[in-house]
Amino acid sequence: MHEPSEYTKQVQASGEPQFRDIGVGPWAQQHPGEPRPDIPGSANYDPRYDTELLDQGDRRNVLDRYRYWTVEAIRTDLDMHSRYPFEIAVENWTHDFNIGSAVRSANAFGAARVHIVGPHKWNRKGALMTELYQHVDYHPSIADLAASWRYRIAGEIAAEQARINARENRAALAHRPLTADERRLQEHSARRLATLAAAKIIALDIVPGAFPIERYRFPQRCLLLFGAEGPGLSQAALDQADDVVYISQFGSVRSINAGAAAAVAMHSWVAQHAVIDGPGAASESGSSATVHR
Repeated sequence: MHEPSEYTKQVQASGEPQFRDIGVGPWAQQHPGEPRPDIPGSANYDPRYDTELLDQGDRRNVLDRYRYWTVEAIRTDLDMHSRYPFEIAVENWTHDFNIGSAVRSANAFGAARVHIVGPHKWNRKGALMTELYQHVDYHPSIADLAASWRYRIAGEIAAEQARINARENRAALAHRPLTADERRLQEHSARRLATLAAAKIIALDIVPGAFPIERYRFPQRCLLLFGAEGPGLSQAALDQADDVVYISQFGSVRSINAGAAAAVAMHSWVAQHAVIDGPGAASESGSSATVHR
Protein backbone atom coordinates (compact mmCIF):
# COMPACT_ATOMS: atom_id res chain seq x y z
CA MET A 1 0.00 0.00 0.00
CA HIS A 2 1.36 3.42 -1.00
CA GLU A 3 2.10 5.98 1.66
CA PRO A 4 -0.31 8.95 1.33
CA SER A 5 1.26 12.13 -0.03
CA GLU A 6 1.95 15.04 2.27
CA TYR A 7 -0.97 16.88 0.67
CA THR A 8 -3.33 13.96 1.34
CA LYS A 9 -2.11 13.77 4.94
CA GLN A 10 -2.88 17.46 5.45
CA VAL A 11 -6.39 17.00 4.03
CA GLN A 12 -7.03 14.00 6.24
CA ALA A 13 -5.73 15.84 9.32
CA SER A 14 -8.01 18.80 8.69
CA GLY A 15 -11.15 16.73 9.18
CA GLU A 16 -12.57 18.26 6.01
CA PRO A 17 -14.15 17.87 3.57
CA GLN A 18 -16.98 15.48 4.22
CA PHE A 19 -18.57 15.09 0.81
CA ARG A 20 -22.17 14.02 0.43
CA ASP A 21 -22.92 10.93 -1.62
CA ILE A 22 -23.86 11.62 -5.22
CA GLY A 23 -26.14 9.33 -7.17
CA VAL A 24 -27.75 6.03 -6.26
CA GLY A 25 -26.69 2.44 -5.71
CA PRO A 26 -28.00 -0.64 -7.51
CA TRP A 27 -31.76 -0.81 -8.08
CA ALA A 28 -32.15 -3.82 -5.77
CA GLN A 29 -30.50 -1.85 -2.98
CA GLN A 30 -32.41 1.38 -3.56
CA HIS A 31 -35.79 -0.24 -4.31
CA PRO A 32 -35.87 -3.60 -2.54
CA GLY A 33 -38.74 -5.79 -3.66
CA GLU A 34 -39.80 -3.47 -6.49
CA PRO A 35 -39.84 -4.89 -10.04
CA ARG A 36 -37.04 -3.66 -12.26
CA PRO A 37 -38.10 -1.14 -14.93
CA ASP A 38 -35.93 -2.77 -17.63
CA ILE A 39 -37.91 -6.02 -17.78
CA PRO A 40 -40.46 -6.02 -20.62
CA GLY A 41 -43.91 -6.86 -19.35
CA SER A 42 -43.26 -5.70 -15.79
CA ALA A 43 -45.67 -3.23 -14.23
CA ASN A 44 -43.21 -0.34 -14.35
CA TYR A 45 -41.32 -1.22 -17.54
CA ASP A 46 -39.64 1.83 -19.09
CA PRO A 47 -37.31 1.52 -22.10
CA ARG A 48 -35.31 4.54 -20.96
CA TYR A 49 -33.61 2.56 -18.21
CA ASP A 50 -30.11 1.11 -18.59
CA THR A 51 -29.62 -2.47 -17.38
CA GLU A 52 -25.98 -2.00 -16.42
CA LEU A 53 -26.73 1.08 -14.35
CA LEU A 54 -29.60 -0.71 -12.61
CA ASP A 55 -27.19 -3.52 -11.74
CA GLN A 56 -24.26 -1.38 -10.58
CA GLY A 57 -25.77 1.92 -9.49
CA ASP A 58 -25.62 5.35 -11.08
CA ARG A 59 -23.00 7.80 -9.79
CA ARG A 60 -22.95 10.02 -12.86
CA ASN A 61 -23.15 13.80 -12.57
CA VAL A 62 -26.75 13.98 -13.81
CA LEU A 63 -30.01 15.26 -12.34
CA ASP A 64 -31.81 12.80 -10.08
CA ARG A 65 -34.69 12.56 -12.56
CA TYR A 66 -32.24 10.92 -15.00
CA ARG A 67 -30.93 8.26 -12.63
CA TYR A 68 -30.51 4.89 -14.35
CA TRP A 69 -31.48 6.35 -17.74
CA THR A 70 -29.48 5.57 -20.87
CA VAL A 71 -27.45 8.35 -22.47
CA GLU A 72 -29.73 8.31 -25.51
CA ALA A 73 -32.85 8.65 -23.33
CA ILE A 74 -31.36 11.64 -21.49
CA ARG A 75 -30.33 13.33 -24.74
CA THR A 76 -33.81 12.80 -26.21
CA ASP A 77 -35.48 14.25 -23.13
CA LEU A 78 -33.20 17.30 -23.27
CA ASP A 79 -34.13 17.76 -26.94
CA MET A 80 -37.81 17.73 -26.04
CA HIS A 81 -37.75 19.89 -22.92
CA SER A 82 -34.49 21.65 -22.13
CA ARG A 83 -32.81 23.07 -25.23
CA TYR A 84 -32.79 26.80 -25.91
CA PRO A 85 -32.52 28.18 -29.46
CA PHE A 86 -29.01 29.62 -29.15
CA GLU A 87 -25.91 27.71 -30.29
CA ILE A 88 -22.21 28.13 -29.57
CA ALA A 89 -19.08 27.60 -31.64
CA VAL A 90 -15.49 27.35 -30.41
CA GLU A 91 -12.39 27.63 -32.57
CA ASN A 92 -10.04 24.69 -32.04
CA TRP A 93 -6.83 25.91 -33.65
CA THR A 94 -4.70 25.74 -30.46
CA HIS A 95 -6.17 22.60 -28.79
CA ASP A 96 -7.28 24.87 -25.95
CA PHE A 97 -8.12 22.76 -22.89
CA ASN A 98 -10.94 25.20 -22.07
CA ILE A 99 -13.02 23.89 -24.97
CA GLY A 100 -14.20 21.06 -22.74
CA SER A 101 -15.39 23.56 -20.15
CA ALA A 102 -17.33 25.43 -22.83
CA VAL A 103 -19.07 22.20 -23.84
CA ARG A 104 -19.93 21.49 -20.22
CA SER A 105 -21.39 24.98 -19.82
CA ALA A 106 -23.36 24.53 -23.05
CA ASN A 107 -25.00 21.48 -21.51
CA ALA A 108 -25.70 23.34 -18.26
CA PHE A 109 -27.35 26.33 -19.98
CA GLY A 110 -29.30 24.33 -22.56
CA ALA A 111 -27.51 25.30 -25.79
CA ALA A 112 -29.19 23.68 -28.76
CA ARG A 113 -25.89 22.71 -30.36
CA VAL A 114 -22.13 23.05 -30.02
CA HIS A 115 -19.88 23.56 -33.05
CA ILE A 116 -16.16 22.79 -33.02
CA VAL A 117 -14.25 24.64 -35.75
CA GLY A 118 -10.98 23.06 -36.78
CA PRO A 119 -9.60 19.58 -36.02
CA HIS A 120 -12.07 17.02 -34.70
CA LYS A 121 -9.70 16.14 -31.87
CA TRP A 122 -10.36 18.52 -28.99
CA ASN A 123 -9.54 18.48 -25.29
CA ARG A 124 -12.50 16.71 -23.69
CA LYS A 125 -11.20 16.64 -20.13
CA GLY A 126 -13.12 19.72 -18.98
CA ALA A 127 -16.36 18.46 -20.54
CA LEU A 128 -16.67 15.73 -17.88
CA MET A 129 -18.58 13.49 -20.32
CA THR A 130 -21.30 16.09 -20.94
CA GLU A 131 -20.53 15.87 -24.66
CA LEU A 132 -22.49 12.60 -24.56
CA TYR A 133 -25.69 14.57 -23.94
CA GLN A 134 -24.92 17.45 -26.30
CA HIS A 135 -25.22 17.74 -30.07
CA VAL A 136 -21.68 18.47 -31.30
CA ASP A 137 -20.97 19.35 -34.93
CA TYR A 138 -17.60 19.78 -36.62
CA HIS A 139 -16.57 22.29 -39.29
CA PRO A 140 -13.26 22.61 -41.14
CA SER A 141 -13.44 26.41 -41.21
CA ILE A 142 -15.32 29.43 -39.93
CA ALA A 143 -16.63 30.02 -43.45
CA ASP A 144 -18.16 26.54 -43.51
CA LEU A 145 -19.72 27.06 -40.08
CA ALA A 146 -21.24 30.43 -40.98
CA ALA A 147 -22.55 29.19 -44.33
CA SER A 148 -24.18 26.09 -42.85
CA TRP A 149 -25.77 28.06 -39.99
CA ARG A 150 -27.16 30.77 -42.29
CA TYR A 151 -28.37 28.14 -44.76
CA ARG A 152 -30.24 26.40 -41.94
CA ILE A 153 -31.86 29.67 -40.83
CA ALA A 154 -32.88 30.41 -44.44
CA GLY A 155 -34.40 26.95 -44.72
CA GLU A 156 -36.44 27.44 -41.56
CA ILE A 157 -37.68 30.81 -42.87
CA ALA A 158 -38.74 29.23 -46.15
CA ALA A 159 -40.52 26.38 -44.36
CA GLU A 160 -42.40 28.75 -42.03
CA GLN A 161 -43.45 30.99 -44.90
CA ALA A 162 -44.69 27.92 -46.76
CA ARG A 163 -46.90 27.04 -43.78
CA ILE A 164 -48.37 30.54 -43.79
CA ASN A 165 -49.05 30.36 -47.52
CA ALA A 166 -50.61 26.90 -47.26
CA ARG A 167 -53.13 28.01 -44.63
CA GLU A 168 -54.11 31.06 -46.66
CA ASN A 169 -54.43 28.99 -49.84
CA ARG A 170 -56.63 26.37 -48.17
CA ALA A 171 -58.97 29.06 -46.90
CA ALA A 172 -59.04 30.83 -50.27
CA LEU A 173 -59.80 27.63 -52.18
CA ALA A 174 -62.67 26.91 -49.80
CA HIS A 175 -63.92 30.51 -50.13
CA ARG A 176 -63.88 31.01 -46.40
CA PRO A 177 -62.02 33.15 -43.87
CA LEU A 178 -59.31 31.67 -41.69
CA THR A 179 -60.62 29.80 -38.67
CA ALA A 180 -59.69 30.87 -35.15
CA ASP A 181 -57.15 28.03 -34.94
CA GLU A 182 -55.66 29.02 -38.28
CA ARG A 183 -55.35 32.66 -37.20
CA ARG A 184 -53.61 31.55 -34.03
CA LEU A 185 -51.19 29.44 -36.08
CA GLN A 186 -50.59 32.35 -38.46
CA GLU A 187 -49.72 34.60 -35.54
CA HIS A 188 -47.33 31.98 -34.18
CA SER A 189 -45.70 31.64 -37.59
CA ALA A 190 -45.36 35.41 -37.90
CA ARG A 191 -43.59 35.59 -34.53
CA ARG A 192 -41.30 32.75 -35.55
CA LEU A 193 -40.47 34.46 -38.84
CA ALA A 194 -39.58 37.65 -36.97
CA THR A 195 -37.32 35.67 -34.65
CA LEU A 196 -35.59 33.97 -37.57
CA ALA A 197 -35.19 37.23 -39.47
CA ALA A 198 -33.42 38.72 -36.41
CA ALA A 199 -31.01 35.76 -36.05
CA LYS A 200 -27.35 36.76 -35.76
CA ILE A 201 -23.85 35.39 -35.51
CA ILE A 202 -22.28 37.05 -32.47
CA ALA A 203 -18.54 37.05 -31.78
CA LEU A 204 -17.31 37.34 -28.20
CA ASP A 205 -13.97 39.15 -28.08
CA ILE A 206 -12.31 42.33 -26.82
CA VAL A 207 -11.62 44.27 -30.00
CA PRO A 208 -12.16 47.90 -31.05
CA GLY A 209 -15.81 48.58 -31.79
CA ALA A 210 -17.13 45.68 -29.68
CA PHE A 211 -20.26 46.28 -27.60
CA PRO A 212 -20.36 45.62 -23.83
CA ILE A 213 -22.33 42.46 -23.04
CA GLU A 214 -23.97 44.17 -20.08
CA ARG A 215 -25.86 46.48 -22.48
CA TYR A 216 -26.33 44.08 -25.38
CA ARG A 217 -29.72 42.57 -26.22
CA PHE A 218 -29.25 39.04 -27.50
CA PRO A 219 -31.61 37.84 -30.25
CA GLN A 220 -33.42 34.60 -29.47
CA ARG A 221 -31.78 32.78 -32.37
CA CYS A 222 -28.05 33.31 -32.39
CA LEU A 223 -24.72 31.59 -32.83
CA LEU A 224 -22.11 32.65 -30.26
CA LEU A 225 -18.47 32.45 -31.39
CA PHE A 226 -15.56 31.94 -28.98
CA GLY A 227 -11.82 31.75 -29.55
CA ALA A 228 -8.81 30.67 -27.55
CA GLU A 229 -7.62 32.58 -24.51
CA GLY A 230 -4.88 35.00 -25.48
CA PRO A 231 -5.21 35.25 -29.27
CA GLY A 232 -9.00 35.34 -29.10
CA LEU A 233 -11.06 34.82 -32.23
CA SER A 234 -9.50 34.59 -35.67
CA GLN A 235 -10.02 37.46 -38.09
CA ALA A 236 -12.12 35.10 -40.21
CA ALA A 237 -14.52 34.63 -37.29
CA LEU A 238 -14.74 38.37 -36.63
CA ASP A 239 -15.43 38.97 -40.31
CA GLN A 240 -18.38 36.54 -40.27
CA ALA A 241 -19.99 38.07 -37.16
CA ASP A 242 -23.02 40.34 -37.36
CA ASP A 243 -22.14 41.80 -33.95
CA VAL A 244 -19.05 41.70 -31.72
CA VAL A 245 -19.58 41.76 -27.96
CA TYR A 246 -17.09 41.90 -25.11
CA ILE A 247 -17.37 40.92 -21.45
CA SER A 248 -16.39 43.81 -19.17
CA GLN A 249 -13.41 42.94 -16.97
CA PHE A 250 -11.74 44.86 -14.17
CA GLY A 251 -8.48 43.06 -13.42
CA SER A 252 -5.02 43.10 -14.97
CA VAL A 253 -5.39 40.38 -17.62
CA ARG A 254 -6.65 41.02 -21.13
CA SER A 255 -9.11 38.13 -21.38
CA ILE A 256 -10.84 35.21 -19.72
CA ASN A 257 -10.74 31.70 -21.15
CA ALA A 258 -13.25 30.32 -23.63
CA GLY A 259 -14.97 28.19 -20.99
CA ALA A 260 -15.56 31.15 -18.68
CA ALA A 261 -16.55 33.47 -21.53
CA ALA A 262 -19.02 30.95 -22.89
CA ALA A 263 -20.62 30.52 -19.47
CA VAL A 264 -21.00 34.29 -18.98
CA ALA A 265 -22.45 34.81 -22.47
CA MET A 266 -24.88 31.91 -22.29
CA HIS A 267 -26.14 32.96 -18.90
CA SER A 268 -26.60 36.50 -20.23
CA TRP A 269 -28.84 35.04 -22.95
CA VAL A 270 -30.75 32.99 -20.38
CA ALA A 271 -31.22 36.02 -18.11
CA GLN A 272 -32.80 37.93 -21.00
CA HIS A 273 -34.97 35.25 -22.58
CA ALA A 274 -35.69 32.35 -20.23
CA VAL A 275 -38.83 32.08 -18.14
CA ILE A 276 -37.78 30.75 -14.75
CA ASP A 277 -41.07 29.43 -13.39
CA GLY A 278 -39.87 27.22 -10.58
CA PRO A 279 -36.91 26.18 -8.46
CA GLY A 280 -35.30 24.45 -11.45
CA ALA A 281 -32.03 22.61 -10.98
CA ALA A 282 -31.72 23.86 -7.40
CA SER A 283 -34.29 21.25 -6.43
CA GLU A 284 -32.62 18.52 -8.53
CA SER A 285 -35.73 18.47 -10.68
CA GLY A 286 -34.24 20.18 -13.70
CA SER A 287 -35.70 23.06 -15.69
CA SER A 288 -37.77 23.14 -18.82
CA ALA A 289 -36.58 25.45 -21.58
CA THR A 290 -39.27 28.12 -21.84
CA VAL A 291 -38.50 31.31 -23.76
CA HIS A 292 -40.13 34.74 -23.59
CA ARG A 293 -42.16 35.33 -26.79
